[in-house]
Amino acid sequence: MHTESPGDILGHSHAGVLHFRVTAKQMKPKTLSSVPLDTKPSAKPNGFCIPQVLDHDVPTEEPKTFHFLAKFYPENAEEELVQEITQHLFFLQVKKQILDEKIFCPPEASVLLASYAVQAKYGDYDPNVHKRGFLAQEELLPKRVINLYQMTPEMWEERITAWYAEHRGRARDEAEMEYLKIAQDLEMYGVNYFAIRNKKGTELLLGVDALGLHIYDPDNRLTPKISFPWNEIRNISYSDKEFTIKPLDKKIDVFKFNSSKLRVNKLILQLCIGNHDLFMRRRKADSLEVQQMKAQAREEKARKQMERQCLAREKQMREEAERTRDELERRLMQLKEEATMANEALMRSEETADLLAEKAQITEEEAKLLAQKAAEAEQEMQRIKATAIRTEEEKRLMEQKVLEAEMLALKMAEESERRSEGTALQLLLLCFPPPSSYPFEFTTALPTDLPSFNLISESLSFDFKDTDMKRLSMEIEKEKVEYMEKSKHLQEQLNELKTEIEALKLKERETALDILHNENSSRGNSKHNTIKKVSEGLYLP
Repeated sequence: MHTESPGDILGHSHAGVLHFRVTAKQMKPKTLSSVPLDTKPSAKPNGFCIPQVLDHDVPTEEPKTFHFLAKFYPENAEEELVQEITQHLFFLQVKKQILDEKIFCPPEASVLLASYAVQAKYGDYDPNVHKRGFLAQEELLPKRVINLYQMTPEMWEERITAWYAEHRGRARDEAEMEYLKIAQDLEMYGVNYFAIRNKKGTELLLGVDALGLHIYDPDNRLTPKISFPWNEIRNISYSDKEFTIKPLDKKIDVFKFNSSKLRVNKLILQLCIGNHDLFMRRRKADSLEVQQMKAQAREEKARKQMERQCLAREKQMREEAERTRDELERRLMQLKEEATMANEALMRSEETADLLAEKAQITEEEAKLLAQKAAEAEQEMQRIKATAIRTEEEKRLMEQKVLEAEMLALKMAEESERRSEGTALQLLLLCFPPPSSYPFEFTTALPTDLPSFNLISESLSFDFKDTDMKRLSMEIEKEKVEYMEKSKHLQEQLNELKTEIEALKLKERETALDILHNENSSRGNSKHNTIKKVSEGLYLP
């Protein structure tokens, strides 16, 4: 709990909440001074209450830490816990009682309460700071709830964090007050239980709280069998171990019960007197002192609210400035990248131009070479044609000579007819063979291995596109929309979570209180309407 310098009084409220921390130096080694136990506000100017400390043997080691807790629970924490430090310490007390299962809390409400406890401790949720596993060492849920479902710690943390993120903007005292406003509606909140027996010897439980006296079955501490609201009780008294409750309505029978010890009766009577007194004071106008305390508390709360608003505005302005700076830096980086890309594109364009010029030069040289080869091929064709013409002329000349030889042979044949036919013929065959035997037939053709020239003009295409510069006139992003609207009704959130985790619930691990709570929820019973119902018809089962 809260730690201050030894002996400092940490806070109080008009509801009788006291908190101290004491060391052995401030008391005698063995015996402490005795003060009446049923303390009420003293006449001292500071108005602090001093509880009784019975005689005990106190060890001499130091320091000694005493935790003085609330004896009387406020009916409405928001109205009755005036000072912030009192609210904080009472929040720690109720939170510990819920975690220790002294106050029964259903699973879905446990998750919601855990989210408010995290908001009170860590402030607003920041995903960059509150990363996965940041709640691993925190005790936030009762062990009964953890064992009731087949869920890993990571799954519980995920559900708590989901609601924790919705509490953004709540200060520590606001989150703690939301925690107490939910806790004060739990059935076992602020109830002191005592084992009793009625006139028939039946074992029962007596519950004393800020609303009245309640009689419970020992196996059911959630739903009272009979309730006596403080405004319907005329008198409470005890004699030895017998305790008597007289209702205001005389037609209703007096309720009597016995406790195990006389000391328990005294404690019950003290609780009854204190709670009844506070119950009546709540329904009257506040005293001047309480009015002054509330006025001071309101002023302090208003001042803190203004400070929080100023801090929120400054934080918002700082965030906007940071966003603007980040946007400008992003724009600057974008411009640098675009400039770099433009320079690279320009360099590539220059390189491409040089390459195109070089290719053009090579193409021109190749064209000249091809033209030269074409000219040489033309000359070769002319030479071949001239050679062919000369061959034709020689062929015609040879044929002419053959014809002349044949004519000469005919003439000689005619002249030798007068001679001896056989001798002349032989002589003619010997001198001039027949034309068919002359080897003067020439066939002249063009050479088939002449080179064939095919001039191919290479066509070159180059695809070059200029890189368009992106526009540099982008507008700075506007301010983000305000944070999402507040969450829906609290009960809808609780029902949603309950439905979500119901599939993982282990029925065999349900305690008697879980079963009773589920039955009450299915009937639509709450703490206040149950007390109202049973108070309208007082009966003993």
